[in-house]
Amino acid sequence: MCSILGLLNFTRKISPQEIQTLNTMGKTLIHRGPDQNGLYYGDHFAFQHNRLAIIDIEKGRQPMTASHEGYEYTIVYNGELYNTGDLRQELLKLGVKFRTYCDTEVVLYSYILWGEQCSSKLNGIYSFVIYDSKEKRAYLSRDRFGVKPFFYTFVEDALLFASEIKALLKHPQVQPQLDHQGLWQLLYMMPVKEEGTAIFKGISELPTASHAFYTPTPGSPEEGLKISNYWTLEAYENRDSEDTIVETTRGLLVDAIERQLVSDVPLCTFLSGGLDSSVITAVAAQKYKAEGRRLATYSFEHEGNKDHFQQTLFQPQRDEEFALYLAQHLHTHHRTLTATKEDLVGYLNDAVNYRDYPGMADIDSSLLFYCRQVKNHHTVALSGECSDEVFGGYPWFYRPEMLTRSFFPWIHDPHARIGLFKPELVRPQEGFDYTSGIFRRSVEACPTLPGESETMRNSRIASWLSIHYFMTSLLERKDRMSMASGLEVRVPFSDHRLVQYVYNVPWEIKFKGGVEKSLLRAAMQDYLPDKILYRKKSPFPKTHDPHYEQLVFHLFRKRLGSGSGVLAELLQKDVLNRLINPENKTWFGQLMGVPQLMAWLVQLDYWFETYQVQLEL
Repeated sequence: MCSILGLLNFTRKISPQEIQTLNTMGKTLIHRGPDQNGLYYGDHFAFQHNRLAIIDIEKGRQPMTASHEGYEYTIVYNGELYNTGDLRQELLKLGVKFRTYCDTEVVLYSYILWGEQCSSKLNGIYSFVIYDSKEKRAYLSRDRFGVKPFFYTFVEDALLFASEIKALLKHPQVQPQLDHQGLWQLLYMMPVKEEGTAIFKGISELPTASHAFYTPTPGSPEEGLKISNYWTLEAYENRDSEDTIVETTRGLLVDAIERQLVSDVPLCTFLSGGLDSSVITAVAAQKYKAEGRRLATYSFEHEGNKDHFQQTLFQPQRDEEFALYLAQHLHTHHRTLTATKEDLVGYLNDAVNYRDYPGMADIDSSLLFYCRQVKNHHTVALSGECSDEVFGGYPWFYRPEMLTRSFFPWIHDPHARIGLFKPELVRPQEGFDYTSGIFRRSVEACPTLPGESETMRNSRIASWLSIHYFMTSLLERKDRMSMASGLEVRVPFSDHRLVQYVYNVPWEIKFKGGVEKSLLRAAMQDYLPDKILYRKKSPFPKTHDPHYEQLVFHLFRKRLGSGSGVLAELLQKDVLNRLINPENKTWFGQLMGVPQLMAWLVQLDYWFETYQVQLEL
């Protein structure tokens, strides 16, 4: 787990000044890799790396170079492989002599021997670049679901890449510009964004499950980057019996969890007491017990929620009772971490700094707080993200009216947020046409089968949209807030073998008896007590303390009252006054009520100010 940063230029040698600039840029990413750092360069490439050491701590330093048949290959890599042992055995049979036990060297030799086919053989979370001196080109790759970030831009005759946008913006020729397309994504789509984009004009993101070659090309450097998919979800008819489907699902999931328990540093699990985190914890606790160890677990709570909790469709129950119950049942070493309302407000700006744009308000800031507390005792954690997207846990999977609104189903009213802003500046109708076009093209790209039932087709569309957008945003949030704390978080439900298999399970089995995630419950019934196994879904906790709302409103009015920020420039004050009425119970998306919207607007204002964002409207 690390940060990667680099410069590729095939038209001339990289200058000492560019190396110095790269070194400066790398300092912005030290939080992702506080243990070690390295810089390595040749005539046409320069790689910088910050490392959070997990496996083979002493020998796994980067950038790493290997020689093969007289040529050198250099890698800068951020990630974790879960089939390292399998690939190592394959490569040993082909004559590779390894110098380390870390997965970085396995990835490097996978490319050396298998070329561009290597990415399809990897099971893990990763982004990396390899300079190939034999072919005089670079190979770029990113994991199938975008767990690990990869941003890039072009600077004159060079390709510049980094794990986070902030590093790119540190380059003197990269400006924090925001055009209408970026603004529309913020106001219509957040917390999700268009695939392959980075909100900022001129900065792109290597899409999920994509790889690329960057080669010397006459003309513009953009022409030298050839991106393609090495993997995608495929639709096929699953003819397995229901018993076989349940057994196969259990086998794939248990294998994914156990593969991700490998670590040379202290490891824990996040345990909310919900189905997803409980499944991971139960499998992990059982394996630890067999090895004579005791698993550590953490649950998260908000101060005041016991007195102020309000049941909603998205959050029907509090977590604390269930987390403590399962921790006692599994005999884990359990801690409950509690965030105060002051913590939530105090970390709002930090969350923007680490995500590089406004995300999910206190949902981000609370996770940042929790990750920093976990890091005091552990360096690796397993978490339950991706289960709802894979197994159909969200309401839009089984409430057709949410999926047929011709817009992203987790956004209840796409016009509510942009309606706060002056229409002559934000051009809302054009923005809606643009963002709804993204939605429409995504639905059209969804893999389906001719003649399958409307129910099955809708379940595929719900999965496809959730995996490509909502899941990606949650994984981005988890990566930024955890890596900001020097904590690696692994997500077993994102194992591509499991995702591919479950995508093709008939909806009638996934939603058997009208119960969401029935397949997951059936597959893991031997691991969990009924109280947990049949618990209604409850997502990441949010605060229900009305005093938090007061703190956020105070902060919002303070920033708006300064008269100098983007809020004062862009907001329609009469519309806003109606919105912030205490009686207003409008929802803007999952877990996004009025207090969260106010916090998000505060983040937006802070982002424009701190990042010196330049509006190009």
